[in-house]
Amino acid sequence: MAELQPRIALLIDADNAPAEKIDEILTELSTFGVIDIRRVYGNWTKHALIGWQNKLLEYALRPMQQFDYSKHKNATDMAMTVDAMELLYTEKPNAFGIVSSDADFTPLVMHLRFKGAAVYGFGAAQTPKPFVNACSRFLYLEALGEDAVLEPGAENAAAAARPAAAAGGPPQEGRNGAPSNGLADKPAATGAAVGPAEGACLRVPRSQLRQDTGLMSLLRSAVNATQDEDGWARVGAVGTQIGNKASFDARNYGYATLTKLLVATQAFDLRDEGTSRVAVRDKRAAKARSGN
Repeated sequence: MAELQPRIALLIDADNAPAEKIDEILTELSTFGVIDIRRVYGNWTKHALIGWQNKLLEYALRPMQQFDYSKHKNATDMAMTVDAMELLYTEKPNAFGIVSSDADFTPLVMHLRFKGAAVYGFGAAQTPKPFVNACSRFLYLEALGEDAVLEPGAENAAAAARPAAAAGGPPQEGRNGAPSNGLADKPAATGAAVGPAEGACLRVPRSQLRQDTGLMSLLRSAVNATQDEDGWARVGAVGTQIGNKASFDARNYGYATLTKLLVATQAFDLRDEGTSRVAVRDKRAAKARSGN
């Protein structure tokens, strides 16, 4: 009998998400399970949502109407929160995809995770860190798509990228069966802040990676926590440890995988690169161990 895939409920804040990214969002989420609930929230009487209207039938998205109850304040986030809570206790999906850059969803995300559901967040680079950190995984929309990564140097754009390692999100305390937070060495890892320019996710230069003390501490502590007696740690185990601690994604730094990011820092030795056995060792710790 075929193993049942995790069920995912995708909830989109149309007021705070670009319609042109829906294909990439669905591609990303589909690596974690079946997206059998797809809802897009907004005031559909607004012309601003015409882009989303053109995507509804193509991607089997269900439009959820929410009028603005007062000027300069939309009620979309409240409607999404109410529906998420109802789905949690009725349909009981294994995970939620929340597409928004609104930090007001932070308490909802923390509650969903507490109840055992993984939460995959998608938002713009300016998404407030509390929302980013609360998610099981968070990926900046600028990091999605084939043209997301640019080589450093073009119009000095790389200098505009300012990564900051995400602080640890709340622990996963829920029921068994929710999708793993593990960060296997594949493009779908997890999210830390990067400030892309011109709407694209830039490859952060090596010098900036090494100067990011939060990032380097996160990587080194994960390697240290999973290393064997010789100081070597499987990259898959390193990714899992990071995923259990923080919301992080190597692509938000412009690198396709965790392995590529580790290589770029030049702070780690790697062996068996290009295989499922790829392992990493902290150069600094190895030097201290050898007594040199």
